[in-house]
Amino acid sequence: MLLLVSLFFLTFGRKDDTSKVAFKESVVQLSTHKLATYSIESNSKYLVVFESGLGDDHSVWKFKKVVKDISATMDVVVYDRAGYGKSTIDNTPRDINRLSIELASVVNKYAKDRKVILVGHSLGGMVIRDFAIKHPDIVAGVLFIDPSHENYNHPEQAVEDMIYNAFNSSKGADFGGTKEARELIEDAAYMAALPNMPNVPVVVLSSMKTDARHSAIDRQNWYNAHELFKNGVTDFTHVTTTKSGHYIMIDEPRLVIDNLNLLVAKLP
Repeated sequence: MLLLVSLFFLTFGRKDDTSKVAFKESVVQLSTHKLATYSIESNSKYLVVFESGLGDDHSVWKFKKVVKDISATMDVVVYDRAGYGKSTIDNTPRDINRLSIELASVVNKYAKDRKVILVGHSLGGMVIRDFAIKHPDIVAGVLFIDPSHENYNHPEQAVEDMIYNAFNSSKGADFGGTKEARELIEDAAYMAALPNMPNVPVVVLSSMKTDARHSAIDRQNWYNAHELFKNGVTDFTHVTTTKSGHYIMIDEPRLVIDNLNLLVAKLP
């Protein structure tokens, strides 16, 4: 049900707080489509790459100036996955494996032999986790923001259909979120078969806020799923908050910024 929160933002929109920030707009050209990218670069030691959740384009990170604050000291890149914003899309299934491959194309363009710090929200947490497992040598650290996890996010067909139909009705069949929603069941099975994260510093931010949809028991199950990220990881930090809902970077941007800075401070 956390994935449905994205629909609220799609329906009502949000104001971009960093419209005057000098992001460099570019594209990553793939064989069948292109990805729109937005970067701020000053040749820092590490590159920070942001991965959005289901239904969200890159602007979710520019809201509340999270990226602007981080870019004061670090090179950053945000981008639109296929079918979002100015990014085009092909006909391949938009599953986690495909999303991770396309994230690699973005990293390859901007990393320039540097290691990367990955930041992922919701479904984006699955994407960066898969990437980190496949590319451990170039990942310096990972910040998960209320990430999806197969021990919690394992929808039945009726729920997947509901999410798919909601996106299809509001955004159309070629919208990235529509195509990604059709793979949610397969994504859960795929993630369950992955090995542990590489042994790099990992920070997880979990919303423990209860409401009509999320009971205390539900939030404990959410927390327990996020605790599994520490398997195989020596330096693991798990931060909880009751002040934020699923979009912690919007409700508490300072919490995200402070913990990203904490992650950076752990790195050589």
